[in-house]
Amino acid sequence: MGTFRALVIEKTDAGQTVGLRDFDEADLMDGDVTVRVSHSTLNYKDGLALTGKAPVVRRFPMIPGVDLVGTVEASSHAGFKAGDAVILNGWGLGETHLGAYAQKVRVKGDWLIPLPAGLSPHQAMAIGTAGYTAMLCLMAIEKHGLTPERGPAIVTGAAGGVGSVAVALLARAGWHVIAATGRPQEAEYLKGLGAAEILDRSELTGPVRPLGKERWAAGVDTVGSVPLANVISMTRYGGAIAACGLAAGMDLPSTVAPFILRNVSLLGVDSVMAPKPLRVEAWNRLAHELDHARLASMTSTIPLDEVMEAGSRIVAGQIRGRVVVDIG
Repeated sequence: MGTFRALVIEKTDAGQTVGLRDFDEADLMDGDVTVRVSHSTLNYKDGLALTGKAPVVRRFPMIPGVDLVGTVEASSHAGFKAGDAVILNGWGLGETHLGAYAQKVRVKGDWLIPLPAGLSPHQAMAIGTAGYTAMLCLMAIEKHGLTPERGPAIVTGAAGGVGSVAVALLARAGWHVIAATGRPQEAEYLKGLGAAEILDRSELTGPVRPLGKERWAAGVDTVGSVPLANVISMTRYGGAIAACGLAAGMDLPSTVAPFILRNVSLLGVDSVMAPKPLRVEAWNRLAHELDHARLASMTSTIPLDEVMEAGSRIVAGQIRGRVVVDIG
């Protein structure tokens, strides 16, 4: 047993403190696999945990970070052995279980999946939970039976992590992608990912009509609240919207009109507790269907000691695309 570097959130009377320190391996939580972490990433949920702006963290002290890729150091799990390259997304990592912003983790082997062939560790975390969630959304739309021939697909929060990957995946699948964003300066970036049109977010933030003009057949929503309600009201007959985020709020000020008059469906997408076969399918598809050049164009890399500042920026809507954290 020894120590390793980790970013640790401590609870105080005044709120919480976050800082890098040496963490004792003996204090890691129960699990049957120990992983040496090489990379993590920065998600909106990580920003909420780091800033304390939402009750993401459920125990203290906590090492945040909901994503990791690394190499198995020790395992008593039948599915993994020392030297295996693995990915972990969700399962309470960084919330109830000590997380990924550390050089080591000890976790349940059932939470892990193998790193797919064709992806480097850096690319895997450039995708991260954001990209994996975007693929789950695409899979939900496809399972619903929708195809690009039905009409355009909208992506809200398009310049963010989930949104950026969703734009790229939908475009590659043949959809005419409408990228909705509150950052008009990102128009060329989004077109470079495959967006055919840019929609100003203001068109989705006004009063919600029970039924608006039919504009898209499918969509990926990352923001919730009024924008999602407006997206639903403007969805074409028989269309569906995959909802996976709440950046604008948890409420949904909609009516039943789109559902009972236009046969619109709202598809809930969860990435945290998704069953392993679904995870493996999503990651294998990402390894083959996500353009690596487009992935690189939406990705930046930071060291572990810059995560705290980046966490504040992602909550403020100042991060574009994906951020890989090099654990070092």
